[in-house]
Amino acid sequence: MAKNHFTRKILITLALGLIVGIGFIFLREYLISTNHQALWTSIDKLLFADISAPGNKNAVGIFYIVSQIFMRLLQIVLVPLIFTSIIKAIDHIRESSLLNKLATKGIKNFILLLTVAVILGTTVGYFGYSMGWFQLSNLESIELAQTTVNDTNPLMIVLNAFNNNFVSMLSNNGNIIAVVVFALIVGVVMQSVRDQIDILRKFINEVYIITMKLLEIVIVKFGPFAIFALLVRTLASYGTNYLQPAMVYMVLTSLTLLVLMFVVFPLIVLVRTGLSPVIFLKKMYKVIAFGFSTSSSAATLPLTQETVMHDLGVDEAIASFIVPLASAINMTGTAIMQIVATLFIASVGGYEVGVVQMISIIALVVIGSISTPAAPGAGAVLLFTIISGMGYVNPEALAAYSFIFAINRPVEMLVTAANVMDDGVSALCVAHELDMVDETLFHKGWETQTVATPSIES
Repeated sequence: MAKNHFTRKILITLALGLIVGIGFIFLREYLISTNHQALWTSIDKLLFADISAPGNKNAVGIFYIVSQIFMRLLQIVLVPLIFTSIIKAIDHIRESSLLNKLATKGIKNFILLLTVAVILGTTVGYFGYSMGWFQLSNLESIELAQTTVNDTNPLMIVLNAFNNNFVSMLSNNGNIIAVVVFALIVGVVMQSVRDQIDILRKFINEVYIITMKLLEIVIVKFGPFAIFALLVRTLASYGTNYLQPAMVYMVLTSLTLLVLMFVVFPLIVLVRTGLSPVIFLKKMYKVIAFGFSTSSSAATLPLTQETVMHDLGVDEAIASFIVPLASAINMTGTAIMQIVATLFIASVGGYEVGVVQMISIIALVVIGSISTPAAPGAGAVLLFTIISGMGYVNPEALAAYSFIFAINRPVEMLVTAANVMDDGVSALCVAHELDMVDETLFHKGWETQTVATPSIES
């Protein structure tokens, strides 16, 4: 109920932000065209001006202040959330490691599905980027951060992933890759001495709980107001030029996710199990619908597990291991959305994306999607993590991010639907490989349709 209420608030905020923002666009154009530029300048300084920019010493910038407070609160959560999420994900895998064979097959399956999703997302996203679908019509009138493309050795990315100062690493949002690598190292080391570190594990869990609660407050309580401010300020400051490429992002991402769910996943089920993808889709429909409406993989987990066991015929031991694990680390929908969104932001911000940058984006997306927490707006936080790690933070890029944040709720709902669907695909494929699928139960409710077909012969 609360998540549905949050969804309604976001949709209402989006509608109001668009209406008010477009209203300010017309007001700005009218005042400028009627030689009232000074009046618009006064309105701009009161509501939209960047108070940190030179020449804005006396500006108020109400909408700018609200949006910046929101962004800075997200940045506070960023490092501890990613750090603790990754360690908890590794710890979760370890807790189920007694079933080594099952774990091995499960991880291989997760890697396969994530690889397919990354290939699909990269192909579609880079095609849109290279075709110029995400570019603005007036880029030449905007001062872009040309200095972001440097001549340093690309292998410095590897070296910078290993920070030599623990404190500076955890207090700097600009090197997220180093935080991720260090979290992976800590998580693996904790596995080897797990019986001796109960206090550390409890501390990490409590930090995670605190950051999750702060994230919930920031996103759920403050988010709608900040989204309204971001959207109105972006429209009023930059006009409708951002709206068209943002809608292209939304449509392109949604279509890609639908292809993943209703073309790629059914094909994987058919090829790897030989079972009917139509039956699979029909029986997983309620899980997909519930995941879409709640936008939470965690909230959908009980229904997913029940459906996998009682409708798809997966053995309880398999379902009890694979489904929770897949729910925690198998985020194919998230990976697609993050790749397309990052390329959209890079394009709007005027950043060049080559092979090295694309590899870095994929690495951040894969690791980030695996450790994405089941929280409202988690996709937006992860996206902010990725663009910060890539250095896509000039004003144009942040404006594009604000548009994505504003319009992304329907996309995130579809992302969750894809994520919970791949939980079912994983469980069914692994169970079939271990010959632990009750195919009679899988076909239950469908065999009568075949038997009831009348014979042509008399």
